[in-house]
Amino acid sequence: MFKRFSLAALAFAGAAAPAFAHLDPLAHGSIMAGISHPLTGPDHILAMLAVGLWASQQGGKALFAVPAAFVATMALGFVLALSGVELPFVEPAILASVMGLGLLVASAVRLPVAGSAAVVGLFALFHGHAHGSELAGAGAMEFGLGFLIATALLHAAGIGLGLSLNRFGPSVTRALGLATAVGGAALMFG
Repeated sequence: MFKRFSLAALAFAGAAAPAFAHLDPLAHGSIMAGISHPLTGPDHILAMLAVGLWASQQGGKALFAVPAAFVATMALGFVLALSGVELPFVEPAILASVMGLGLLVASAVRLPVAGSAAVVGLFALFHGHAHGSELAGAGAMEFGLGFLIATALLHAAGIGLGLSLNRFGPSVTRALGLATAVGGAALMFG
């Protein structure tokens, strides 16, 4: 069991390379570009998996509602950016989301479903805005659809990972949350 935990923690921590999911804006404009975009940066990967892990810790309605709130609010942030609405501190908020979501998982924080949805929604607004602010407008809807699909798939992977780790007890999932928070700190201060 410790060997599996060590490998999972190493994978999460190793994802903390100083790179972000920001492609050349000219490369955007297709569903495939949108799908690949969140998969190119550890900040997005760690945050999306952490949303799924946190939802799996809460169970019940949170399994669907928490990731759905993230995806829906991320779409809103995307549309706001495309509309020219500026948000302050987008990149720091994204990095804070990695650390914050990791700490929520590490602490196994339990909130009412609406509260959990609101927390992830706040973080999602910044993730969506970052995606939308990188586009010149051409192919925005196709790109947006692609990154929403990729985000939902990463959430599903986090939920699946969390549910499968439940058989080892809560400490393994909590350790992954801590590794996520450490990865976020490494991205922020690295």
